[in-house]
Amino acid sequence: MLKIAPTLLCCISLFCGTHFMVAQKNSETATDTLPKIEKFGLRVGVDLAKPLRTIIEDGYSGFEIMGDFRVSKKFYAAVELGNEKKDWIEPYISTNTSGSYAKIGFDYNAYENWLGMENAITLGMRYGISSFTQKLLSYRIYTDNPAFPTETIYDPQEFSGLTAHWAELIISVKTEILNNLYLSLNVQLKRKISETEPDNFANLYIPGYNRTYDYSEFGVGYGYSISYLVPIFKKQSTPQQNLQPPKGE
Repeated sequence: MLKIAPTLLCCISLFCGTHFMVAQKNSETATDTLPKIEKFGLRVGVDLAKPLRTIIEDGYSGFEIMGDFRVSKKFYAAVELGNEKKDWIEPYISTNTSGSYAKIGFDYNAYENWLGMENAITLGMRYGISSFTQKLLSYRIYTDNPAFPTETIYDPQEFSGLTAHWAELIISVKTEILNNLYLSLNVQLKRKISETEPDNFANLYIPGYNRTYDYSEFGVGYGYSISYLVPIFKKQSTPQQNLQPPKGE
């Protein structure tokens, strides 16, 4: 009897251990096959960088509102609308630029969320158009003759009805900080397509495009925004598409 007891105890332990492992596996399988609910709707927000620049940067004011609508699992239709005013002071010329702009395009979400997460890393394209006014505030007449000092001319002139067009590549990271509330950071690479210029001087700043350069058709930009998702409908994804965080996290 004493010799049989250890054998029975070993069998019971093996049976219990096997049962526990099977139960755990079934539990993990059930968890992995939980349906994932995807939210589809309109996300609206504001760019926080421009109001901040308005406060801390002399000679600048601006705002931008934005929105995107999820049209499929990975793609979003996107639009941005804004207005900017900027004083531009250089050694030989000073101008004031004011106008509005619109950008329209799409975003592709390259990030695969874990179950229950709604973050995004997006790569997008935009087509931008700006309508603005340039005011020539002052300029200096260039001379390389030391006998005649440089003279500054103060004769304000206004040039309205100017336009500019550009294409834009945008990379953005969006994080859901509260339910349906997002913070995002983006960087933009812009390629100017066309522009109308005032007589006798170039556009130094274009609303929505930012600073221009004589030696390049490219420009850059950035944004830091907060947005809210208004869910319109929800869609259940297939279980194979769900991802779970690594065990132990």
